[in-house]
Amino acid sequence: MGIPQTVINEPDCSVVVIAYNDAARLPRAVRSVLRQSLRAVEAVVVDDASDDGTEQVVRALMEEDPRVRYVRRERNSGGCGAPRNDGVAAARAPYVMFLDSDDRLPWHACKSLLEEVERTGADFVTGQITRFYEGSRRSRRYYPELFARRRTVEGIAAEPEMFLDSFATNKLYRAELLRRIPFREDLHFEDHVFTAELYCAARRFAVVPWTVYSWHRARASAAPASISLRYAELDNARQRVRAARLSDEVLRAHGHDALVPERHRRFLRQDLRVYLNTLPARDPAWIEEFVSVAGPYLSEIDPAVFDRIDPVARVCCSLILDGRADELAVAARSLNGPQAPPRTAVREGGRTYWGTVPSSGTDITALRLAELPFTASRLRHEAALAVDGTRLTLTVRTYDPFGVLAAHPGWTATLKLWSVKVRLEPRRQADGSHVSAATVDLAALRHGGRTGFDGRYEPRVVVARPDGRTTSDVLLLDPAAGPVTVAAPGHTVTIRPDGHAGVLRLTWRRRGVLRAVPRLARARARIIRRLSTPELKLRVYKGLIRVLPQRRDLALFESDVGAGCTGSPRYVYEELRRRGAPIRVVWSVARNRRNFPKDARLVRRMSWRHIWTMARAGYWVDSHGLPLDYPKPPRTRYLQTWHGQGIKSIGFNSPDLRADFPGPRARWRAAVARWDALVAPSAEFERIFVPSNEYGGPVLRFGSPRCDVLVHGDPAAVERVRDRLELPPDRRVLLYAPTYRDQAKFSGRSIRADLEAMAEALADEWVVVLRPHPVERYRVPQRLRHFVRPAGAYPEINDLMLASDALLTDYSSVMCDYAVTGRPMLFLIDDWDEYRRVERGVYHDLPAIAPGPCLNTTGELICALRDLDAVSASFAAKYAAFRELWCADEKGEASARVVEAFFGLPPAPARARPPASTRPLIRVTVPGRLR
Repeated sequence: MGIPQTVINEPDCSVVVIAYNDAARLPRAVRSVLRQSLRAVEAVVVDDASDDGTEQVVRALMEEDPRVRYVRRERNSGGCGAPRNDGVAAARAPYVMFLDSDDRLPWHACKSLLEEVERTGADFVTGQITRFYEGSRRSRRYYPELFARRRTVEGIAAEPEMFLDSFATNKLYRAELLRRIPFREDLHFEDHVFTAELYCAARRFAVVPWTVYSWHRARASAAPASISLRYAELDNARQRVRAARLSDEVLRAHGHDALVPERHRRFLRQDLRVYLNTLPARDPAWIEEFVSVAGPYLSEIDPAVFDRIDPVARVCCSLILDGRADELAVAARSLNGPQAPPRTAVREGGRTYWGTVPSSGTDITALRLAELPFTASRLRHEAALAVDGTRLTLTVRTYDPFGVLAAHPGWTATLKLWSVKVRLEPRRQADGSHVSAATVDLAALRHGGRTGFDGRYEPRVVVARPDGRTTSDVLLLDPAAGPVTVAAPGHTVTIRPDGHAGVLRLTWRRRGVLRAVPRLARARARIIRRLSTPELKLRVYKGLIRVLPQRRDLALFESDVGAGCTGSPRYVYEELRRRGAPIRVVWSVARNRRNFPKDARLVRRMSWRHIWTMARAGYWVDSHGLPLDYPKPPRTRYLQTWHGQGIKSIGFNSPDLRADFPGPRARWRAAVARWDALVAPSAEFERIFVPSNEYGGPVLRFGSPRCDVLVHGDPAAVERVRDRLELPPDRRVLLYAPTYRDQAKFSGRSIRADLEAMAEALADEWVVVLRPHPVERYRVPQRLRHFVRPAGAYPEINDLMLASDALLTDYSSVMCDYAVTGRPMLFLIDDWDEYRRVERGVYHDLPAIAPGPCLNTTGELICALRDLDAVSASFAAKYAAFRELWCADEKGEASARVVEAFFGLPPAPARARPPASTRPLIRVTVPGRLR
């Protein structure tokens, strides 16, 4: 063994970097140590007898920085335990970290962990590992829920979930503790046994939520796989099972027998899964032997532990224990990717079981696959392919484990390849499956037209029932099958199974002269960008409004920044059409053209045509704000309908504008000055909104056009919702519409109700229609689709309100519109103090004025829904006061009154006027601007 060199200054932290034949990546790892914000560090490089030039690399690093020290082993150990022990022996600092040569430490790792260990007095500190995939350049955190909170843990028994954190590398240790628990040198996965010893020895450890270790995952062909990633080697599985057994023995030896089941759960959730994930691509002999390796250890695990893991993983464990290797390969394909359903399933006693024989190990009821609405229902399509020239033939076997097809006689099936559809003719088989075949000439597909197509897609089988409603699923190929390449005109098409599940994927790449198309397209895009910069468009627009006359018969409408034909602009538009007004309306559309009537005239937002329309339109009607920097043409009149009222701070009091920065405030002030009239749903809205936005123009107090339909009702809208969202006729409908959190947009954190607990308690009586805010991102898990209907993409929230029996919200302005219906409301406000003090800020004390119970837990919410009638009755007085505050002007005539006042149209003779004493008033703040 080489003698480590000395360094003059004593380090605060020693980072032990172990390396074997990794000279290319080692400098990156060592430099990540030398560049730490904590300067008093040393990098102790332990070379496990490399023969690739590692020694020369280290010596060059030592020349650069005296904090690098070198220890060379005379003989390769074959693992990580021995070099780590050598590094600990050579370390001079009171604290130690470990780093593998192919990974790196974030800049602040050492210092942040050192400060934490000294602050808490912990024996070690552990932090978040982030896996960096070098091929895709993407990162993923390892079990982020483990590190969600910064905390001190008084021993592993207090949080046995931390057994999932069995890495040696994401921790900073007291050196004296490490010298008492050396790494084993006679096995792989020594981390697992070491951390079992560590957790037993530590009286206290700290957890931090930030990333302290960057685990690099190289491209598959870039470097030899590390020991932990050699999943295809059965000896790798044997070593992992051996490490698991030794870890169990460590716990028992220290008197922690009660924690052994928790360690077993870690094995099932993490260790076993790495082999199950890749198992579908293995050959039958490998799978048979793997079953013989894993089975004996699984038989030692308490059956109760299996009940705490994912249902499909539990099915796989049951198949291993029963020695059913052939069925294991089928089940393992459902762990990842599309999480395909089983080939067969059986229902008994209200439970659902994988396969044909009910047993506790095959219970998949928790997945709720048998209870999904038709559009979300699951079929399993397994395909075999044959290629003859450019002709691709797919033979598809469709399994219907939950009787979806049987329940809808007259169904049809179509194979969809991008925009091409091929009708299938399934033939029922003796086992209940259906077999169909389709031949597609890839040469005839012509994706991309004459310019060709670069891209990939997964074909799907679309099943339609007689009423036109559809459900679809991908096709599964044998994951072990290799790719097939087809030469189509101008393209190379590769057909392959993708991922562990083996999803059929077609990848198209241009070839020949078409390969120049992307370069030409990029060049064209660059030219267009240069000719269409925001600055140029604004300059051209300002020139246009000086010379173009405004057209009094042209109106530009926009709702929700072009998201759809919705809100008050929609109802103003419909009123204009109903009256046959001589005004041509053009709608601004940002993305989804499907959210507009088929006959609506559309213009893409911020296109040149949109700029032209803004410059020429005699009227602007909008619910949020037309492009802020664009001045209104001198003779154009702008109606601002706004999009809600409520307790949240707005305008110059909102988080975006409350800071005293002149730029954003001046920009918004100029944007507000463009408005010629403002729709005010209530006196309270006017009291809050007008000064908060420094608006000084006319205010139309007729109520809100978007609320007219809530006053009058719309049975057709109710039917649309119930049909489109497939709401069961025997369930009550809870509309859940929370607002976003300004400091956590697109995070999903506004969905604060425990939907799983609600489903467990309420699914027999209720169905939830989930309507997140447009700036939120939340995907409903498949296991909850029987209870939760995602409605974020539904174009009109009024329909959802009319179809619901109650509203669950928090601070959303939807509460004020919903009060028009008179139906019950509940408020889940577990972050009330944070929201009003730190987050958004409010004008009203919601608990004091809420027309329904303000709740802090999902348990309280469930209790309130179970006794909703009595709870609602107890809030009758507060509900009446709330409606008087926000809805007193909602008479159902707002659209008509706004159209008459703003567009100067005569009163509609077909509509009866409300009595003069109850007729809403228009308050004109600036005389002469509006009659």
